Amino acid sequence: MIADKIKFGTDGWRAIIAQDFTVYNVARVSQALADWLHSQDPSPKVVVGHDCRFGGGLFTEVVSKVLCANGVKVLLAKGFISTPMISFGVLELKAQQGVVITASHNPPTYNGYKLKGAHGGPSSPKDITAVETLIKDDVTIPTEGLDHWESKGLLEYVNLEEMYVTYLQSKFDFEALNKSPFKLAYDAMFGAGQNVIRRLLPSAVLLHCDDNPGFHGQAPEPLDKNLQELAKTIRTTPELKIGLATDGDADRIGLYDEDGNFVDAHHIILLLTHYLYKYKHMTGKVAIAFSTTDRVKRMCEAYGLPVEVTPIGFKYISEIMVHEDVLVGGEESGGIAVKGHIPERDGIYDGLVIYEFMTKSGKTLKELIQEVYDVVGTFVYERNDLQLENSKKEAIIKKAGENGYPRFGKYTFNRIETIDGVKYHLDNGGWMMLRASGTEPLLRIYAEGNTKEETLDILEEVKKTIL
Repeated sequence: MIADKIKFGTDGWRAIIAQDFTVYNVARVSQALADWLHSQDPSPKVVVGHDCRFGGGLFTEVVSKVLCANGVKVLLAKGFISTPMISFGVLELKAQQGVVITASHNPPTYNGYKLKGAHGGPSSPKDITAVETLIKDDVTIPTEGLDHWESKGLLEYVNLEEMYVTYLQSKFDFEALNKSPFKLAYDAMFGAGQNVIRRLLPSAVLLHCDDNPGFHGQAPEPLDKNLQELAKTIRTTPELKIGLATDGDADRIGLYDEDGNFVDAHHIILLLTHYLYKYKHMTGKVAIAFSTTDRVKRMCEAYGLPVEVTPIGFKYISEIMVHEDVLVGGEESGGIAVKGHIPERDGIYDGLVIYEFMTKSGKTLKELIQEVYDVVGTFVYERNDLQLENSKKEAIIKKAGENGYPRFGKYTFNRIETIDGVKYHLDNGGWMMLRASGTEPLLRIYAEGNTKEETLDILEEVKKTIL
């Protein structure tokens, strides 16, 4: 038979459930993973779990059965878990690999397959490619149930949530956080972070912390446009001083200040770098994806910290963290890792670090952001995602790569970078960027200006030029 071509993008393989993301295709990937693992280790062990999405239990069962049938020991999480729990579990349980069934922030019609390495973060690009090349058209799905493989000693159930919560309790003073003068609201977006915050911060106001695999029809991506209920809750509840949101598998973060204003990932990366360096006297390299603000470079220069820019995809940042001393590693999309934790994006951990920063300093989020602005200057960032036919999307990126856009309305530029997508450094001191999504049929337009009005105007002029 001729099977679907399976391609891993910037963060795993993702596809529409029942169209391309099927039991059979999940089995094909799992067989390739088993073949690759045996080429690396005679007795491989894999941690497997799923988030809150539709079909998670079914697909993890398929993964587990195929791996077990190939002699791979499976440590299977019961119930839903977050992606950081899988990565932490791989490291803690000394496994060779982790598999999490999740489509992260994608719309609810999607599911996905992420690979996690023995180091406790995304598998390296070369290992992912090696697995991908072993995916065959034909596969046999074992008929034996999970009980059979458990009786054979090839499957064992593990409580990753309990392990992760215990770990967090060793890293943060929750007695102090629960007595913080800055009351916190948390929006799980119906995702996998809901139980953790409920357990650790019983003083928090919770939103969308219930089981809804369809996410009420909305993509669980922590962007301002998707979090208006959280924003309104903060604006109408005077005692709430910070809003935390995480995506479907809880590895991405979004924040709100005490006025209900969205705090994007660029500002969060800067806040974390500022806190760890200036307040906690920690050092190390700062690794950022190509779509991240250049203000990070400005802060690193001011603090004498090395900085490295990577292609988009946290796997590139994680690889640097494994081999070098990294203080903060982060992406525009809200995936951020910090020193002292695993080399993995973790929205809950990042949120707790910021909450600790506020509680220990006695300062509001707005006041702390002003400290950042005192170092790097003020800026405003926005992003537009355009749904376009692939041919149109590819034509725009090709034209941009060939320097086919001399200007964008009134906005001229002085320099172009093409590490991953096309980034234009504007003469007004801001920047804009064009890039095709690696996980969805989208063309992303990124822009940074000196004010919100200017930034929105840049986006509008870019759309007029390219469409």
